[in-house]
Amino acid sequence: MSMAFTIWGEDRPGRWLVTCDHATNRVPDDLGGSLGISEADMARHIAYDVGALGLARALGEALDSPVIASDFSRLVIDPNRGEDDPTLVMKLYDGTIIPANRHVDAAETERRLNTLYRPYHAAYARLAARQPDTVILAIHSFTPCLKGRPPRPWHVGVLYSHLDERFSKPLIARLHAETDLCIGDNEPYAGHLPGDAIDKHALQRGRHNTLIELRNDLIGTEAEQKAWAQRLAPILTEVLAGLVE
Repeated sequence: MSMAFTIWGEDRPGRWLVTCDHATNRVPDDLGGSLGISEADMARHIAYDVGALGLARALGEALDSPVIASDFSRLVIDPNRGEDDPTLVMKLYDGTIIPANRHVDAAETERRLNTLYRPYHAAYARLAARQPDTVILAIHSFTPCLKGRPPRPWHVGVLYSHLDERFSKPLIARLHAETDLCIGDNEPYAGHLPGDAIDKHALQRGRHNTLIELRNDLIGTEAEQKAWAQRLAPILTEVLAGLVE
């Protein structure tokens, strides 16, 4: 098993590839298993996407498709950033200073790229290439409120690049039909970031794609994660079936 990622259902025949870039808060042993911040901070959204892994795995089962997830904290190195992105190794996040990253230099960044980031993306690329018509479904979660910011009202955010709206725009329209949900259109973040995972594996390859963000207080338990997967999977399947390709 790789220290950089885990795969479930590699042999599933579905067209989707479900990904979870910020799946765990694990800090590798070669960093002492700690970044010098509290356990409470490591349990927060700054270290990983709370609830996203369970949702991704449940969606993989519901869609009969493989799932790939990183197995290192985004604070060690962020696999959803380009290699030249200044936020690749964060030194301050949502009010928390990351002591172990304070003096990270180019050599240490390169080491983390080689041991964690690049192996994850190599496996991701291999899975995405297994079928000619793979659809990338990236699963993330967001905190209900950043420090000092107003509460976020959205239940679900759909993120996408202006370079490819083919799947996400119809998905947003379909989700708006769910009258009990508040849907974010490129909220709480803009969906285009050069060099990120969707850019690497979908935009540059012409693959259908979307990134779904669930508010993390809605997917805190396994039961909630499975319920959301059961709700979203038929919607995703319906939208994909309706596309003119």
